Amino acid sequence: MKAIMVMFDTLNRHMLSPYGGPTWIKTPQFERLAERSVVFGNSYIGSMPCMPARRELHTGRYNFLHRSWGPLEPFDDSAIEQLGQAGVYTHLVTDHQHYWEDGGGTYHPRYQSFEFVRGQEGDPWKGEVEDDGTGEPNRPADPNIPAPLLNIWRRMQRQDRINRKHIQAEEEFPQARTFAEGLEFIRNNAGADRWFLQLETFDPHEPFYSPAAYKKLYPGLNDSAGWDWPVYGPVTEADEEVEQMRLQYAALLSMCDHYLGQVVDTMDELDLWKDTMLIVNTDHGFLLGEHGQWAKCVQPFYNEVAHTPLFIWDPRSGKQGETRNSLVQTIDLPATLLDFFGLEKPEDMQGAALKETIESDKPVRQAALFGIHGGHVCVTDGRYVYMRAAVTSVNEPLYEYTLMPTHMRSRFQPAELQEIELAGPFSFTKGMQVLKIPSRGNGHLHRYGNLLFDLEQDPQQREPIHDEQVEKRMIALLQGLMRDSAAPSEQFQRLGLDEEG
Repeated sequence: MKAIMVMFDTLNRHMLSPYGGPTWIKTPQFERLAERSVVFGNSYIGSMPCMPARRELHTGRYNFLHRSWGPLEPFDDSAIEQLGQAGVYTHLVTDHQHYWEDGGGTYHPRYQSFEFVRGQEGDPWKGEVEDDGTGEPNRPADPNIPAPLLNIWRRMQRQDRINRKHIQAEEEFPQARTFAEGLEFIRNNAGADRWFLQLETFDPHEPFYSPAAYKKLYPGLNDSAGWDWPVYGPVTEADEEVEQMRLQYAALLSMCDHYLGQVVDTMDELDLWKDTMLIVNTDHGFLLGEHGQWAKCVQPFYNEVAHTPLFIWDPRSGKQGETRNSLVQTIDLPATLLDFFGLEKPEDMQGAALKETIESDKPVRQAALFGIHGGHVCVTDGRYVYMRAAVTSVNEPLYEYTLMPTHMRSRFQPAELQEIELAGPFSFTKGMQVLKIPSRGNGHLHRYGNLLFDLEQDPQQREPIHDEQVEKRMIALLQGLMRDSAAPSEQFQRLGLDEEG
């Protein structure tokens, strides 16, 4: 038995043809995949964004209630490491540079071998002391975007301009190189048994940079404008620029579609369908002007971000070309992999193996929890989505609980650690106390308030509803899931909720 996970970053469900995406966006290989697999119609994110989602891929449990972006903790159970310890060879091929930053440094060593392809986004790859700024978009500073965030974005843009000088021919693009390395692993090991490959590309994450062949699929795309990297936050651009951003994303999405097709071709050629599980997934989606917003994390997680595509082929059941409507999440994937290889999931893993869901749409949960540390805590039952905001803009009390005090690209600063305490242990920390560090998190999200949407009547979440009975039921679901996750007491206080329910 073998397993392959093809993971894309920022893959928009609503733009894929198997999910009813617009006909002008070309994703024929995703259609082909849908014919060979089970398509999940109700898959949701959990912890946001990139590395919190990948922590869920290892641990099978929510982490955003206790921690922001960060590495695997000493008390975390890694399903990938568990596979390796049980004799399943594990290999990672990725161009996702966050694995090599301060806040992601403990993930890739959990695999028995790994390959890293350089050059995506602001990856500090090629060094150039003097940069003439050619190609830098002329964008006014948005007062709604914090200056530190805007400065980081500009530094990354500078590095990206330098990197692109070395990424011209299609075979030089990180995605193309990543899939080439992944396919090489598959071919070299097709005759072996008990291995897992995670073939992961950063695309179609911004910047939406793709070869000319894919841009030609979209005649309205004006590549000379250089509009392929939105600034996170409210849309301030003209309609023309918004449309160009969408076209650039569509071109990169079509590139992803092409390389997905190479994996399906290889599965066909080597007759791997008989004994190889195939999972195609993502960490989250992306706002391309919907709700008047770009990107993610600086606004509540609308379904364009939270409602994700998921495809699974399980050779044990042989189900294909069918849709499953049970509510599933990222936390279910590690349990599914462990079950496929005949291993028990760890006691602290909250996710469920999807074997019977794939076979017969058997439900694994009543509701799903999702959010970002210090932002809205959200819950859905598949029909309604409820987003609970902090009671005040101060967004307190709020703490980080960790033994690994690192942010995305830096260590915690001494000023952040002046009021450090020991806390816990929590039920999942293996008897260990952890550092308790004050944090304000994402207090700007308070201004959106609590939001309740009826997806049956309003699938695009354009008009929040006010229904006291529905809100009461959704709050009860949210409180129960928070308690099941051993949420810190102050999270309930921050949200104005009764911890006891």
